[in-house]
Amino acid sequence: MQTTVDRAGLGRLISAAGGSADGITAVIDDLGADAVAATVVGELLHRADVPAGPDVAVQVGLRHGDATIRYGLQVGSTGVAHLPSGAGEPVGTPDASLTQDLTEVVRSLFGPRGAQSSASRVVHWGHLEDPSAFDRPLPAYDVVRRLVDALDRPYDIGLAELCVRYGSDKWGHHTYPRRYEQHFGPLRDQPLTILEIGVGGFGDQHRGGASLEVWRRYFPRALVYGLDIVDKSHLTDQRVTVLQGDQSSPTDLARVVEVMGRPDIVIDDGSHVSAHLLASFASLFPVLRHGGLYVMEDLQTSYWPTFGGRAGTYDDPATSLGFLKTLVDGLHHEEIVGRTPAFTDPDIGGVHFYHNLAFVEKERNLDGGAPSWIPRGVRQRAGVPD
Repeated sequence: MQTTVDRAGLGRLISAAGGSADGITAVIDDLGADAVAATVVGELLHRADVPAGPDVAVQVGLRHGDATIRYGLQVGSTGVAHLPSGAGEPVGTPDASLTQDLTEVVRSLFGPRGAQSSASRVVHWGHLEDPSAFDRPLPAYDVVRRLVDALDRPYDIGLAELCVRYGSDKWGHHTYPRRYEQHFGPLRDQPLTILEIGVGGFGDQHRGGASLEVWRRYFPRALVYGLDIVDKSHLTDQRVTVLQGDQSSPTDLARVVEVMGRPDIVIDDGSHVSAHLLASFASLFPVLRHGGLYVMEDLQTSYWPTFGGRAGTYDDPATSLGFLKTLVDGLHHEEIVGRTPAFTDPDIGGVHFYHNLAFVEKERNLDGGAPSWIPRGVRQRAGVPD
């Protein structure tokens, strides 16, 4: 297998995909066309999700300058294998071939909504000289259709479908995708850094990663990071990086930020223990980018004592929901006389509650309060009588 570009190089490629063709080509030249081609083919196959089936051979050719980098895709009963076939002519006749400029493919895969193009694409079928082939659908049609859809329609697939495809419990056991799409939809074609706390699979080292695959597919331009207390780094794959650490440890979280940089989205689907949720928020919300979103899942545990919740007290700030309720006051911190400031006050732009789910928007919250001369019915700091 060819070596793919590293995480920093992938970030550069995603950023360039939102710019000019010359800019994309320059980054490809700098990173190496072979490495970019290997990255592109891996991403394309991940999105196409070609199932195991009858034997089909498809050649993918990626043109760059005077050369064409070719990959042979072999579909069979065990899935899909792909190997580079070099810059020379292919051996034998594939069932189909798809050839396109590498620069255009990079833009189609990693560019914003509406940037997709097939102007340089050529598709050839290997059965055209066989008259009997015109009387029946061929397996190669579906394989190429999936590849083309992955290039031309990267934003069409919805979250619920992705959750089912990859086995995430965000849909089915929960009904989170509708709410996620409300908040994530406008951000979907931006180059983002996303962190999800909790990789899944509980303590089983060999399970988990379903939601990370969902985010990788839903956000075509994102770098996705996962954090789990169990070592699941083997799930790392191109745009997904899995780190090990304790979500309640400021030291571990600082190390995560050092690796990934400032996140645009944080999703806490970790232990669901209130103290852990609050510790993660205290460390990660300050480094969340302005305009970003901080999400907490499965907030029903705020009412369960086994998770550090309170069965009969609903506003205790030591519980996850009790703490989130204090953020609502923080939205109005400049209107409240005598309130002790919270570290979140200047940065809470909105708080949205749904069943077992909450979204916190990070925005500058310093617009100023009402004039001091307006009576509030409480002792005035400015000395204006009630």
